[in-house]
Amino acid sequence: MEIRSPQTPSGEAPRYTCPYCALKSDGRSGTCPQCGGPVDVRALVSPARWAEVPGQKGEAKVQFGGSHCRISGSYVPAVEADLVAGDGVYFAHHMLLWMEPGLHVGAMSLKGAFKRVLAGMPIVMAEAKGPGRIAFSRDAPGELLALPLQPGEAVDVREHLLVFATDAVAYDWFQTDIWYKVQTQRGNDRETEIHRPLGLFMDRFSAGSRPGLLVLHASGNVFVRNLAEGQFILVKPTALLYKDPAVGMQLHFEHPATTWSAYGAWTQRYTWLRLQGPGRVALMSAFEPVHGEGGSLVACSPATQRQW
Repeated sequence: MEIRSPQTPSGEAPRYTCPYCALKSDGRSGTCPQCGGPVDVRALVSPARWAEVPGQKGEAKVQFGGSHCRISGSYVPAVEADLVAGDGVYFAHHMLLWMEPGLHVGAMSLKGAFKRVLAGMPIVMAEAKGPGRIAFSRDAPGELLALPLQPGEAVDVREHLLVFATDAVAYDWFQTDIWYKVQTQRGNDRETEIHRPLGLFMDRFSAGSRPGLLVLHASGNVFVRNLAEGQFILVKPTALLYKDPAVGMQLHFEHPATTWSAYGAWTQRYTWLRLQGPGRVALMSAFEPVHGEGGSLVACSPATQRQW
């Protein structure tokens, strides 16, 4: 991703500031050259201060380094990267849609291979080096979101949602520590199950001395909100797309008062993810159900509890 000069190519002062990534430009291209967001579209902000992020569609062009990518399509969008010599991207192999035969593609090994196998995560990612063109798609409905990272910035992303990242972005991962254990009755037998609504791990992407770019796949529409210091909000765990590293996470259970069982545990509850600022939080409007809400809760990671 390139850092644009505060002067436009014609020497005029910038007249447009992107509301999604804050890049200043002349606004003549129709889309932001850094994140692909549409120019001069009124920001859609709800009374609860959630801002809808527009999907980068309709041949939106995003620049990174000397290369660029184009995001196109509406129902199942795809992204095509045109890489110059010296630029590269990395990705999970199942995201690959097509590539030119002259492009160099190899394997990028990842740390902690044994733990990744146990968690069902890939132990090898592929990387492509320019020059040449390559395209990606998650093969699922939704939006593709171009998320620029400035030097020193980082973001935490739900696993399996990365489409590709530029080689200026470092990749790491950490345990979410978001889990709960329930006991269910099957005939005369009781079974104990552990549920991890965020997955065992979460991805962390960070830019070093150079700007970088992530392209993420989101189900449904994407909504972003900035939380102030100490401010918190309750969200569906499976709706989380990404967050700033400074945003804290904790389970939050709400229990109807009439569901206390003879075993001394609540048998019905609403499971939330409690996110506390400061920082950005991004949600997807289409999300998976939270499993295990009907069993007797016997243990959980650090959580707050509220009885109705």
